[in-house]
Amino acid sequence: MPSLRAILIWGALGLAIAVPVAVAATSPLLAWRQPVYIASGLAGVLAMTLLLVQPLLAGGYLPGVPMRRGRRVHRWVGVTLVTAVVAHVAGLWVTSPPDVIDALLFSSPTPFSAWGVVAMWALFAAALLALLRQRLHIRPRIWRLGHSALVAVVVAGSVVHAMLIDGTMGTLSKAALCALAFAATIKALIDLRAWTLLTRRRA
Repeated sequence: MPSLRAILIWGALGLAIAVPVAVAATSPLLAWRQPVYIASGLAGVLAMTLLLVQPLLAGGYLPGVPMRRGRRVHRWVGVTLVTAVVAHVAGLWVTSPPDVIDALLFSSPTPFSAWGVVAMWALFAAALLALLRQRLHIRPRIWRLGHSALVAVVVAGSVVHAMLIDGTMGTLSKAALCALAFAATIKALIDLRAWTLLTRRRA
């Protein structure tokens, strides 16, 4: 039987994911919007929830999911995260190509666009690094440092991007999700000691 602690942790994670998705899915701002726009927005919300799940898996913080198994799941969640971001951007492209072009060229008048683009490219770089890790024979310490640095950019950029948007996600649920994702990422980076390569070189 699962312990009370395990039940509380999984329950809290479920709420942290379900509430922002439910708020976004029922937002009045979606009225009269095209289905592709709605799907694009929900893909972005899904991506934010996965940013919370990823460090929990990498750090082995979820009860019943050992770190080794969690890291295997972490890879597949990473694939889902990249897919969600691609779907988010593709949907925005279908509804408004000029806005996407301005964002990619960092010429958009909306500040949140630049943060989103930076987070997107950092995510693609982190995924590419993971994909080529064995093929390029990247040393574990260098891999950990590079991947962690890119992930930090992804989370920081995504949090700012989300917080600057006055969109379908509720203010409180969005702030809570962003805070949890940021805190979980910081804890995982600290616990996994991603910076040890730098400290050893300085020594």
